Amino acid sequence: MPVDITTVPPHGQFSLAVHGGAGPAPADEEHTAARRDGLTRALLAGRAVLERGGAALDAACAAVVVLEDDPAFNAGVGAALTRAGTAELDACVADGATGLAGAVAVSRHARNPVLAARAVLERTPHVLLVAPGVEWLASVGVDRVSPAHFVTPERLEALRSSLPDPSSPVLGHGTVGAVARDRRGGLAAATSTGGVTGQWEGRVGDTPVVGAGTWADERVAVSGTGIGEFFLRAALAHDVAARVRWTGATLPDAVREAIEEHLVGRGGDGGVIAAGGDGTIVVGYCSAAMLRGYLGADGPVVVV
Repeated sequence: MPVDITTVPPHGQFSLAVHGGAGPAPADEEHTAARRDGLTRALLAGRAVLERGGAALDAACAAVVVLEDDPAFNAGVGAALTRAGTAELDACVADGATGLAGAVAVSRHARNPVLAARAVLERTPHVLLVAPGVEWLASVGVDRVSPAHFVTPERLEALRSSLPDPSSPVLGHGTVGAVARDRRGGLAAATSTGGVTGQWEGRVGDTPVVGAGTWADERVAVSGTGIGEFFLRAALAHDVAARVRWTGATLPDAVREAIEEHLVGRGGDGGVIAAGGDGTIVVGYCSAAMLRGYLGADGPVVVV
């Protein structure tokens, strides 16, 4: 599969991009239209933050919250279910302005896992919490819900109909993410997912692992989506940033080279969105399709 690259040159004072997952070409146009609508609303939520001078991390989180609350995506409500029929959610945020990151894995009670990840960054000395409890969530002001909140009839049916062999997870669209550059030049990334349908309980993908599916420093912010095990083995999000930092590669070249080496070259599947320190946005993927959108301060909202 060739690598599809879209580069949006810097314009205006801030930039923002979102994704709604990479994978097979969607067959349901109604569902695809719902996801495009969700990506548009996420971009508008993030842009509102950036327009009033908010930080990149605020904008990325605002965009991802919209997508976690939308059952059309595989994050938050409507997330993919484990073979036991439960939702185990992962999320990560990375703030290039401070060099800090926070993540949660196997989250069952946080209404918005991305906000729990941000609480790890801001309220603890840690980077990653597994299965954060309701007491801790309450102590840091994150809304709690019953695990049943995340389970939808559509995801239950997907689990029943797609898994004659419950030990084989089924891949598809839905992981969500955002990258942003604010007016001060700060960069941030946020990613959230329910994993893959039929995954083993306790499986953790690339999303909450800093440097695998999510990364931000002073030069590059990256959010990935695809088959998480390939991103994990390659530390793919960090690899994109390392190519920019250490080889002098342009952001489009860094994205293309990382996907070619670690996904195409190894039989993987997926893509990334990336924001550069100058405001450039790059979208790259080798999947049959990737739902994505982007904007700049002076540009229109674009969702494809």
